[in-house]
Amino acid sequence: MGEIVLAAKVTHVPSLLISEREGPLAGRRADAIAALKEIGRRAHERHADTFLIFDTHWLSNFGFHLNANERHVGVYTSHEAPHMIQDLAYDYSGDPELADLIAGEASRLDLEVRAHRVRSLPLEYGSIVPMRYMNATRDARVLPAASPLFATIEENRRFGEACGRAIARSERKVAVLASGSLSHKVCSNRDTGDAQWDLVSSEFNRQMDLRVLELWGAGRYREFVGMLPEYATKCSGEALMADTAMLFGLLGWDSYRGKAEQLCEYFPSSGTGQVSVEFHVS
Repeated sequence: MGEIVLAAKVTHVPSLLISEREGPLAGRRADAIAALKEIGRRAHERHADTFLIFDTHWLSNFGFHLNANERHVGVYTSHEAPHMIQDLAYDYSGDPELADLIAGEASRLDLEVRAHRVRSLPLEYGSIVPMRYMNATRDARVLPAASPLFATIEENRRFGEACGRAIARSERKVAVLASGSLSHKVCSNRDTGDAQWDLVSSEFNRQMDLRVLELWGAGRYREFVGMLPEYATKCSGEALMADTAMLFGLLGWDSYRGKAEQLCEYFPSSGTGQVSVEFHVS
């Protein structure tokens, strides 16, 4: 019988890679990088053999999609930020068996899910960047799930629930990642530069993000999921926070009672609000 050994909301911003390079910005994201590495260490310590990633950079228009390739291999350059992410090689085993189980469970919840075995289907950086820090030895499988832009919060909740049911039916130990930001109002082009490292583009969004972290820290998840639909739209949620709805659907939605452990300071990136938090599971 399978189990979820780790669940986390994680950042994947390209500035993590800039922080690794020599220059005036070297080390600026050291705290966030350390948090991702710690999540990876915990996953491996708990013998996770698959990372299931709800990836807000794999955007689909309709339906739910899983990259069920047996192997993910390629060289990635970001089309939106080629100066930040370029020629990044990746090579991971996939998990088609778990993908098929998820698709089957989702169909029982009246969702349309496709598990794709298409060799030319690449990974997106919402998966590649976290795996760079969490799965450097490449010994765990990687299973990315797309974020459907026009799905409802309720549909995303049910997809997360289906993932939890599928994991329980599997023989896997799974680390589940909601890869995306909190608020996601990107700064204007004229405000790029040093400001993109220091400011959230909307004070309202910053205050909402901080309130969400307070609710998580206090275990007030019922209140959080109650506000999630408005939070996702009013604070310009990345992929309308599909990843977060999926994660909480998997955890049990408003019945989740675990501890939220914030692993790095809340920080801005290009106007968006970022953090990494583990949601402990028993």
